[in-house]
Amino acid sequence: QVQLVESGGGSVQAGGSLRLSCAASARTFSRAAMGWFRQAPGKEREFVAAIKWSGGATGYADSVKGRFTISRDNAENTVYLQMNSLKPEDTAVYYCALDRTTYSIGVPTTSNAYDYWGQGTQVTVSS
Repeated sequence: QVQLVESGGGSVQAGGSLRLSCAASARTFSRAAMGWFRQAPGKEREFVAAIKWSGGATGYADSVKGRFTISRDNAENTVYLQMNSLKPEDTAVYYCALDRTTYSIGVPTTSNAYDYWGQGTQVTVSS
C-alpha cells in the first residue's frame, strides 16, 4: 500500500505564502495523477489542484487559479503545492491524494477517482 505524507502547513497572514509537500512511499507510475484537496470546518471536501506524473499536465480549481501552483519531483516521488496570495477562505485541512491509474484526458477532479490519501496538513490564514 502506498503511503502519502504531507508537510508544510502552518499559520500565515493574508497575502502570505506557504509551500506544501507530499511524499509518496513508493514510486509512481506513468499513468498516475496526484492531487490536492481541502476541507474547511462545516464545508465539503473540495478539489484544489492536480498534476499528471507523466507529462506534467495540471488543473486547478477556479478559486485558486493564478495563486497556487502544483509541481512534482519525479526522482523524489514528491508533489508540491506553492500557495501565494493566501486568503482567509483558504483556511482548511489540505490533503494529498494519489490516483495510480487515470485514463482521463485532463486531471481527475473528484475525490472518488483517487486511491490513496495522506493524513492532511492544517493551513490557517488570518486577516
